[in-house]
Amino acid sequence: MENIINLDQGVIRALEFFSKNKLPKLNLNKFDFPIVVGSGNAYNTGQILFSGRKAIIADESTFRKVIENYKGLINKKIIKEVIVISASGEKDSVWELELAKKNKLKTILLTCSPDSSASKIADQIIIYPKISEPYTYNISTYLGMVLSATGENPKNILNFIKKLKLKAGFKNYNSYAFVLPDDFIAITPMLDIKKSELFGPKLSLRAFSFGHARHAKFVIRDKKELVITLGKEKNLYFGDPQSRWQINLPQRVDFAFILCLTYYLVGKIQISKPSYFKNNIKEYCQKYGPQAYGSKGSFDLVVPGN
Repeated sequence: MENIINLDQGVIRALEFFSKNKLPKLNLNKFDFPIVVGSGNAYNTGQILFSGRKAIIADESTFRKVIENYKGLINKKIIKEVIVISASGEKDSVWELELAKKNKLKTILLTCSPDSSASKIADQIIIYPKISEPYTYNISTYLGMVLSATGENPKNILNFIKKLKLKAGFKNYNSYAFVLPDDFIAITPMLDIKKSELFGPKLSLRAFSFGHARHAKFVIRDKKELVITLGKEKNLYFGDPQSRWQINLPQRVDFAFILCLTYYLVGKIQISKPSYFKNNIKEYCQKYGPQAYGSKGSFDLVVPGN
């Protein structure tokens, strides 16, 4: 288990890696009206990449229905392509590509695994570099895709994070909540996934956009919940007044910046609490994780880089 780093360390390593290694450039303008499909944080990455663009976002549970619902537009060639996002290029991405090709749609795969099963099926493949990370972390995998679209400088993000000082008593809170600028609402489900992966039922970690936070998310206040607000809009209402932390951001930030900053802070929460993830991830990878996919094998405890 000595190879299992915390999430904040993973963020630092990923940013250092991308500061030294080139990424493919992802020109989103060449996609007119695609169906974008991914599972878990690949789905959320699709939402980030196509934020403000014309696209239909689907996941492993909705993709078949989306194909069925938009059959008319597919037949009329208004929808001509499917973009599958999958770091591993395995699991659900394989049948998703097969279904897209069956419906005569051009298939584009964004992946970190050039030799994967999905890579052998897709019409076009965009390969992203990644580093070795604990199973489920997927920091470098999807961060590389976001950086390739936004063009942000990873060195600037790294410098900001390294200078950040935690609020006094940060480790003493029982629960945590993030309030993000509305433009970055697509980050909030990614934090919810990290909550499930790293803490499960052991700790409350919530994330909302500013607009969603106003909808009765903080009816119940507690001094032991730290509410972390990012951006220039001041938090005057959410959480106990004594348990608020406002983090001012540089004038221009984009999705990669917000993703790295929030993941970094989740890693600091991880350090401050018992080792829930480290104590359970080995058994998950060896037993009930792969069994849920009908596999008798095991997942890599640390997923190799490429």
